[in-house]
Amino acid sequence: MNRLLNPDTGAFIVRVSLGTVLLAHSLYLKLVVFTLPGTAQFFGSIGLPEILAYIVFLVEAIAGVALLVGFNTRIFSALAIPVLLGATWAHSSNGWLFTNAGGGWEYPLLLTFIAVSQIGLGDGKYAISHYFLSKQSQLS
Repeated sequence: MNRLLNPDTGAFIVRVSLGTVLLAHSLYLKLVVFTLPGTAQFFGSIGLPEILAYIVFLVEAIAGVALLVGFNTRIFSALAIPVLLGATWAHSSNGWLFTNAGGGWEYPLLLTFIAVSQIGLGDGKYAISHYFLSKQSQLS
């Protein structure tokens, strides 16, 4: 097998990509562009409780950081799935293509599948949890 392209590198690329997107959608899009009150208003306008916007923001931000560093990747990927499915639902009336006005549902659905895949891949070798587990096994 190629030394560069292996399951650990694949897990790393998928994990960091998903983590980056989650962070971008929480910290930049929801916090900076739309603001948290604006995001809450949007949630209310589509029939969701406004408080859910703050929960979604926290899940995306915390899961994004956890995925970037490789901490409990399976758990945080699983926590992101309901948020991503909710985004898929929220964009479903805009059509399939994410380039449509208001964004379609293709992109959030793709992110959902990536999160599901990350559950199967786990942290991988290039994760902070792998580093601490290897240090722990050296101590015992």
